[in-house]
Amino acid sequence: MSTKHTDLRNRVAVLLGENMVHGYSKSAQSEFHYAKPSPETYPFQFFWDTCFHAFILCALGKAGMAEKHLNSLFTLQRKDGFVGHIIYWNNVLPGRATDIFQSRPGLGMNLLRTHMSALIQPPFAAQAAARIFEATGSEPFLSGLLPKLKAYYKWIAQNRDFDGDGLVTIISPFESGMDWKPSFDPVVGFPRRQANWKLFLRVVSVDARNFLHGYDLEKIRKKNYFRVKETGMNAIYIQNLYVLASLCRAVGDSDEGYFRALADRARESLMSLMYDAEDAAFYDVCGPENRKLKILTPTLFFPLAIEGMDRRVAEKVIGRHFHNREEFALRYPLPSVSLNDPSFSPKESLYLWRGPTWVYLDWFMHGILMKYEQEETARELTKTVTDLIEKSGFREYYDPHTGHGMGAKDFTWAGLVIDMIRNES
Repeated sequence: MSTKHTDLRNRVAVLLGENMVHGYSKSAQSEFHYAKPSPETYPFQFFWDTCFHAFILCALGKAGMAEKHLNSLFTLQRKDGFVGHIIYWNNVLPGRATDIFQSRPGLGMNLLRTHMSALIQPPFAAQAAARIFEATGSEPFLSGLLPKLKAYYKWIAQNRDFDGDGLVTIISPFESGMDWKPSFDPVVGFPRRQANWKLFLRVVSVDARNFLHGYDLEKIRKKNYFRVKETGMNAIYIQNLYVLASLCRAVGDSDEGYFRALADRARESLMSLMYDAEDAAFYDVCGPENRKLKILTPTLFFPLAIEGMDRRVAEKVIGRHFHNREEFALRYPLPSVSLNDPSFSPKESLYLWRGPTWVYLDWFMHGILMKYEQEETARELTKTVTDLIEKSGFREYYDPHTGHGMGAKDFTWAGLVIDMIRNES
């Protein structure tokens, strides 16, 4: 490892250490361990952030700490397998007033105790567990967590496959993790343009209506206010089903075939419903009619990460879009929406994922490039990320033209660059 990479590794280790939280919840009767994505802006335990931290911690040689974080994430798991996208440990209210709509009605004073949100988030948990198991070889860890992982993914399969095609439907833009993603604009009735307060009201109203329906999924399915099969969510879900099947095989669990069959079915549906051969892109789809939302965002690449995807499709998608200077080939890729889209805005804003570059997107794309033996391009992407951090520090997102850092400070996601470097060795 170069001196530059060693220094970066040390800086990431300090960042994770400073953002680490360890405590005890009396109401949950449990210890908890997690890292805040950002000390001030995001102080809670988030589902996919915890998984990202597991990747980072393993890359730092701290897999034991990653175990504690992932176990904490599943501490409040319901008996039916559900785990919310935010864990509020000990006497905390949501960070933004409108986030109250992402909690279940009827919590009352329980909002002031440890509880979970009512939404889900991209399910990276199986991959995070596999990375930890790869690093430690700890069978007690895997044996203890595997039943919880199985219950979680079964809950998704049984409760979010609204149309019986094996794909996951999200019921809120926030479930995608990419909160204000421009491809959701047509679903909420917002014109294709830069965001404003009208978009805020339309998006928040989605959560408000879900709240008023008591997060009854059958009612929400029938109302069809926001019913989207998002490419990122589904690619990650399918990818993790395959990983979960492999974890089952590692311990001789008979559910290996069940999860592999789920993944195969969902992959077939994704190809038939979300891939557009003419555009060489995977699109989000909405409603029971599966209408394609033809807006180019980096998730058009995400299905390429799935096990068993056609290499010819991958090469076509990457060739058409990744190197296109009118779309994603900016100075600091990947912008969170295509440069030529009317919604593109590279500046700091409440409305995230509408232009700026996020290290998460580069990390995911890096894995895809490595999978298809495009190592030189992958290394260039890693250099871009290291340059961003050197220029602007650990920030939530960056201007894709200038590299200027914006959003939350001391943001942990930038540490995913350590995992990118690890995967190149």
